Amino acid sequence: MPTPSMEDYLERIYQLIDEKGYARVSDIADALEVHPSSVTKMVQKLDASEYLIYEKYRGLVLTSKGKKIGKRLVYRHELLEEFMRMIGVDESRIYKDVEGIEHHLSWEAIDRIGDLLQYFEEEDGRIEALREVQRKQEESG
Repeated sequence: MPTPSMEDYLERIYQLIDEKGYARVSDIADALEVHPSSVTKMVQKLDASEYLIYEKYRGLVLTSKGKKIGKRLVYRHELLEEFMRMIGVDESRIYKDVEGIEHHLSWEAIDRIGDLLQYFEEEDGRIEALREVQRKQEESG
């Protein structure tokens, strides 16, 4: 399994390739706000771990293993953002909160959060009932 740092790179590389059709070292560095030399080192590690194929000065391509993990990491991030919105976390905090927890949850926990989202989305009244509980908590606290 990739480390949390490797996951961050794989997630962003997957997104860049999905959005633009390619991911250059400079694009990755800009997206993650790191130095290009840091990206090169990590890309070399990801290459050695067979998540991508990297050729200096020519770019990189995700392997099927890298694509599979990248897609799952993007799903995890989007699911957690959706969960945070559903439970009423302020929009300005969601990205940072998700970044803080996503590497610490098991895939089983992610799947259960997905189940919970589905449960609340199946009936509009469930989300409204949650909002009512939150309103009462705010009034009493």
